[in-house]
Amino acid sequence: MIKLFILLLALITSVIHFGQGLSIPQIMKGEEFVGYLPEDLQIMPNDVAVFSWKQNDDDERVYYKIVHDQPVKLNEREKLTYPLWGYEWNTDHTKAAYAYRGNLFVWDVENDGPRAIVINSKSIHGVGWAGDLIYYTQDANVFQYNAEKGTITQLTNFSRSNEPTEKPESFLDQQQSDLFEFIKKKEGDEDEYGLLPKPIYVGDQSLKGAVLSPDGEYLTYSLIESAGVEYTEVTHHVTASGYTKQSKARPKVGRAEDQHKFFVYHLEEQESIAFDFSGLTNLNQIPFYFSDYDNEHDTYNNKGLVFHGPYFNPNGEKCILEIKSLDNKHRWIVDLDLKNASYTEIEYQHDEAWIGGPGISGWNEVPGNIGWINYNQFYFQSEESGYSHLYTYDMNKEVKEQITKGEFEIHNTFKTNDKEVLFVVANKTHPGNRGVYKLNLKSKKLSEVLVKDGKYEPRFSKDAKICYYLYSYKNQPTELFKKPINEKSGNVQLTQSLTPEFKSYNWYAPEVISFMSVDALYDVHARLYKPDDDKKNGAGVIFVHGAGYLQNAHNYWSLYYREYMFHNFLRDKGYTILDIDYRASEGYGRDWRTAIYRHMGGKDLLDQLGGRDYLIEEQNIDPNRIGIYGGSYGGFITLMALLTEPNKFACGAALRSVTDWAHYNHEYTSNILNTPEEDSVAFYRSSPINFAENLDDPLLILHGMVDDNVQFQDVVRLSQRFIELGKENWEMAVYPVEPHSFKTASSWTDEYTRIYKLFETYLEKK
Repeated sequence: MIKLFILLLALITSVIHFGQGLSIPQIMKGEEFVGYLPEDLQIMPNDVAVFSWKQNDDDERVYYKIVHDQPVKLNEREKLTYPLWGYEWNTDHTKAAYAYRGNLFVWDVENDGPRAIVINSKSIHGVGWAGDLIYYTQDANVFQYNAEKGTITQLTNFSRSNEPTEKPESFLDQQQSDLFEFIKKKEGDEDEYGLLPKPIYVGDQSLKGAVLSPDGEYLTYSLIESAGVEYTEVTHHVTASGYTKQSKARPKVGRAEDQHKFFVYHLEEQESIAFDFSGLTNLNQIPFYFSDYDNEHDTYNNKGLVFHGPYFNPNGEKCILEIKSLDNKHRWIVDLDLKNASYTEIEYQHDEAWIGGPGISGWNEVPGNIGWINYNQFYFQSEESGYSHLYTYDMNKEVKEQITKGEFEIHNTFKTNDKEVLFVVANKTHPGNRGVYKLNLKSKKLSEVLVKDGKYEPRFSKDAKICYYLYSYKNQPTELFKKPINEKSGNVQLTQSLTPEFKSYNWYAPEVISFMSVDALYDVHARLYKPDDDKKNGAGVIFVHGAGYLQNAHNYWSLYYREYMFHNFLRDKGYTILDIDYRASEGYGRDWRTAIYRHMGGKDLLDQLGGRDYLIEEQNIDPNRIGIYGGSYGGFITLMALLTEPNKFACGAALRSVTDWAHYNHEYTSNILNTPEEDSVAFYRSSPINFAENLDDPLLILHGMVDDNVQFQDVVRLSQRFIELGKENWEMAVYPVEPHSFKTASSWTDEYTRIYKLFETYLEKK
């Protein structure tokens, strides 16, 4: 009764407080205000759903499982043995093998559940199955576990030494060996019984991605030769000791590339052979952007390759390998002949910008979505049609076929025990939705499973009869649900995560609208927050989401949930807010994804200007009272707006902003702008610091001093440029203990209080 009274009192207090409106300190508490939402949903080998959550009596996020449709914390044994980092099934899905906390486990579904097989201080990783045998990598070598015999066999003997060169044995060498038993014994100490395989000398190279063939005859692996790059450092000013501290961060764009080589090792012959991929289609094709420069390029040496796989078919007789170029403009899928260390090219993809899209990955170190359907067919994704869709390839018939079609994208796939069925997540009904469909690979028919507006993140039981899923809507944060696949009803909500304080406010569901782009090429989607007519103040704010390739004009709970709540706060004050999926945002196909190639702050900025026109023409907003703000990539666009299109916005707030792309990381930047040495034009026109002399509109810069992503140096260099140019209408707020994404509520509160004051100052009615 006392608990009920306290809960009612808290609810009444919240309602009274919200009667006075939202406050920035409230919003910026983040999860403490909203509630801790379920995350990292997984299905264990025994079909139990497990997820990360935090409830009232939890000090931090912990893992829960669903028992009789109720969330229950994992017990101590389950925390130590459950495969929370993933697992690999054997062929008939009766056992799962995995590495967890550095140890090797096997989960026998029908008998004893999870069991530790190898416990060792040297961490285990790279676990897989070869028939009934388990292999794993430990201490830079590959081992095999035989459950039936209870034995562990070392399969490789990689040596960090360089291969010894033979030299003539001297008289003294021979004499010492002949005379002394001690010398003879020492020469044989490394492998006294001759049980270890012959050494494979790798020198300073590192081992990656070892895969054992199902028949146990071949091992494939990559060796990586480090380029020895120079790293940046971040200075910490607020420390326990009172002394500043340096921490290592990332290299900058244009760094040297690590070199990857792919090998096959014949276990019986103990012979390792390198594959020669020099015959891949267009391997050394000269990039088109080279034509913008005067120097002639008759030849072009590809910077290298990255390998993913191989992936074996169910009986282990066929295997395919995914290959990506280090400049990320090429992708190949090849059929491997391990016996002869040769290959046959099956699929070639090229993008003059960069390879990417859902199920393909814009990072060449990340594998694409590939899997076997049966002994002869595998599936993969391609943007060949302009959108990322599923294709199959029949190895026997040598035929490729497109399985899904339309102006939408396949975002995830889930295999089932039924070889003819895949479950897929797609934005088929609207670019801003993520629905679940059942795909019949034979008929190529998509059947609806979960398609209500919003976002579904599903996981399936082994027999694909039960679907657990995370679901959210625009103004409804994520919760966990359960649904029987073949029943129209039966959805059960399994979590209740929201705080009474959060639920007591009537959160606005922004309309997802579209407007024609300034260049009249596309419909641009955006979230529109319209104030009530009696509160409308005639001022507008444009928010620019970060990451570039990210979607925020959608029908589900936003990754930028603090900004979503801040926009509710601004709406209550009478502002009209537009949140635009500008060009390069996720969910709209290949041409949209690559529209910023070689010019960030070009067409993506054009879409912000189109949003400005929309606010003026369709929402009756005063053209002199429109502000713009955003973080990370959104901060960069804010700077480009004020510095390359002056007097279009009354003011701007740039949070954790890139000011010069030549100082950002290699993986992201080189995809879009190539490298500063090879494509200086792209870097010049894309970097705000080069246009600092155009600053005319009020600018607020906000940045964390220990940001190891977009580093504090970025805004320091820009501020020095402003100082030298005599610019006065800018201010900078720095946050000494904050990284790229702020951690403390006080910093979030200070940051957004300053942004609100900026809008109140410069967007007020004259």
